[in-house]
Amino acid sequence: MDVPPFSALPLNPIHPRHSAWDVWGKDDQLGTLNHLTPQVVVQAKDEIRSGVRIGLNWPLNEMRTPPLFRKPLEHKINTIERGLMHDDTLCFNTQTSSQWDGFRHCGYEDSQFYGGVTASEIQENKTDKIGVHAWCEQGIVGRGVLVDFASYAASEDLPFDALGRSEISLQTIKYILQRDGTVIRPGDILVIRTGFLKAYASTTETKRQELVSADPLQYPGVENSRDLAEWLWDSRIAAVCCDAPGFEAMPPRGFFLHPILLAGFGMPIGELFDLERLAEHCASSKRWTFFFTSEPLNVRGGVASPPNALAIF
Repeated sequence: MDVPPFSALPLNPIHPRHSAWDVWGKDDQLGTLNHLTPQVVVQAKDEIRSGVRIGLNWPLNEMRTPPLFRKPLEHKINTIERGLMHDDTLCFNTQTSSQWDGFRHCGYEDSQFYGGVTASEIQENKTDKIGVHAWCEQGIVGRGVLVDFASYAASEDLPFDALGRSEISLQTIKYILQRDGTVIRPGDILVIRTGFLKAYASTTETKRQELVSADPLQYPGVENSRDLAEWLWDSRIAAVCCDAPGFEAMPPRGFFLHPILLAGFGMPIGELFDLERLAEHCASSKRWTFFFTSEPLNVRGGVASPPNALAIF
């Protein structure tokens, strides 16, 4: 179907600003994942040439000092059958490691979420609509595109604090894509490496405590701008992800992408993806595109989910 340009949004003047509600029908639960058509996936398979597979999932227990309002992973080994067998119990917050933010995660200021689902409907379990389970029938599969800002910033000696509030501009994203010879295609999954996880792993425990106790929390990401939202929509990006706790630089100052992407476009946001091995392989192979596959947890009404993501070359 024809997808209207960003300038035509919203389709209905009573809908929130920049929202794409009803673009794929009133009962849609996939948002921009609708760009991942069978044709797009078939075309993406051409990225598989060497058979190299790289997992993009950060260990669930690696965020040892998460923010106080989120609990770290609890992992219990259970003994059964007189010690001859085991199973285990996991209890974790889906936001403390690699994750997809689902459409229930962030809404507009008036508490409206993608497609008009309300905060009260979610909180009172009146519906499971727009839960992450809706993505599981087909998964998130297509062509991944890496924008390795961290390597670019290091090579150019740019002032960038990977553990603080630093912005990556749309102009820089476009420049890196052009430098790497990457042309964005409809249905692409945009992956941006800020260097946060690498910096987090190498810093001190004291610094980690300062990071998670800051008020407001501060971390790097893309610029919060209308221009970036417009570029993502008009480029027909299917999903975005990064290696930081948020896709955008936080805290926002004025324009805020999170509600526009999740509640407005229905565009999944991936956070805390482990991109270090991916970046190394892309640099060594001079290829910044790959086959991307992810299958979220099939939890009805789920707000977020580990990605279970792979890059295949």
